[in-house]
Amino acid sequence: MSGKTVLYVEDNEFNRKIVRQLLLATSYRLLEATDGEQGVAAALEAPPDLILMDIQLPRLSGIEATQRLRQDPRTEGIPIIVVTSFALSGDDQKALEAGASAYLAKPYSPRQLLELIRKLAPED
Repeated sequence: MSGKTVLYVEDNEFNRKIVRQLLLATSYRLLEATDGEQGVAAALEAPPDLILMDIQLPRLSGIEATQRLRQDPRTEGIPIIVVTSFALSGDDQKALEAGASAYLAKPYSPRQLLELIRKLAPED
């Protein structure tokens, strides 16, 4: 059983733990990156089926990372869900303009996130 791969780019261990636990009961495989540079490198090295991207990241913001991934033929078509707690500043618009497929503001319900993941990268 080889499930689809989700790359989660998030510097907060608590947030990564929530998603780790959420995906345990599914067939998805989870890869993790803790900053924008690492996330872009991981996606280019082994393109995942879906990317969860935080906006506030060290070294390279989630917006810049999304833009880089959209400019590369290997990753331009991968669904990217931008997840952020800074929903008031127009980040949703910036994320969509950068090429995000969807946008989810924290705090979100894990069920809501899983529905979005399944919609954009259905389980095998």
